[in-house]
Amino acid sequence: MERVMGGVVPLVLGGLGLVLLYRLLQRLQQGATIQDTVVVITGASSGLGRECARVFHAAKARLVLCGRDRARLQDIVQELTAADSQRQQMYTPCMVIFDLSDTAEMVAMAAKEILSCYGHVDVLINNAGISHRGNILETHISVQRDVMDTNYFGPIALTQALLPSMVRRRSGHVVVISSIQGKIAIPYRSAYAASKHATQAYFDCLRAEMERYNIQVTVVSPGYIRTNLSLNAVTWDGSKYGVLDKTTALGREPKDVAQEVLKAVRHRSKEVLLAGPLPTLAVYIRTLCPALFFKVMASRARKEQKSKDE
Repeated sequence: MERVMGGVVPLVLGGLGLVLLYRLLQRLQQGATIQDTVVVITGASSGLGRECARVFHAAKARLVLCGRDRARLQDIVQELTAADSQRQQMYTPCMVIFDLSDTAEMVAMAAKEILSCYGHVDVLINNAGISHRGNILETHISVQRDVMDTNYFGPIALTQALLPSMVRRRSGHVVVISSIQGKIAIPYRSAYAASKHATQAYFDCLRAEMERYNIQVTVVSPGYIRTNLSLNAVTWDGSKYGVLDKTTALGREPKDVAQEVLKAVRHRSKEVLLAGPLPTLAVYIRTLCPALFFKVMASRARKEQKSKDE
């Protein structure tokens, strides 16, 4: 084991150094302007989506805010409109109400409504999602499907419905908020991790295929964010988890992550990893020394199960 770690650690440290250098170079670049661009944000009524709405509105984008809850979307629209009176900004955000877990036909209808707001879309931010807590033996297959519908099939249905308009204009930017769990799988999160792994793969393929149309694709992979994601997570039988996990409570502020999303759009970043040193290290270990990673995750699973049994 010592010999393995002796070879892995320098590689990991070297990889982390390259990541830090890349991020520094990105910060030194001025980046593209956001003013007057049409930005669509899903899951905009709460959490990270709401903060993205604030950040992109402050950058003078024309917003299309999407979500299931009309009242909460109206609240954020009113908030942003009130801020406009102080900044003399001209654009009132447009709202489109729909559920990403609906059928592809319903999502396609929502895409038409989105396009009707300003006639085109410059940036699509696929943010809406749901999490999962539960062991694989007990989790109903219907729960696995529901999480996949919201986190994977919904975003790709919306993306594919809006892509033709971007292709025609030879311009556009698709952003998806994935997760560190789209790169490493954590025990008792099977549905969530699976949906985020699928998301990573799909948008990696999309990036390659859209390059010739001048359409940018960005995958943002945050660690824990201080939102209601764990409170609203579904358990093995589809009921709400209803617990604010300690890791979530200690996570990043949503407004800080929203600022990173804005930077990613400005700099046309292909990937953004927003995780602490240990999760970032785990990503490299999973690639360079998978046997060690699997042992660590098995140990984590045992500890978590033991805490539930006590």
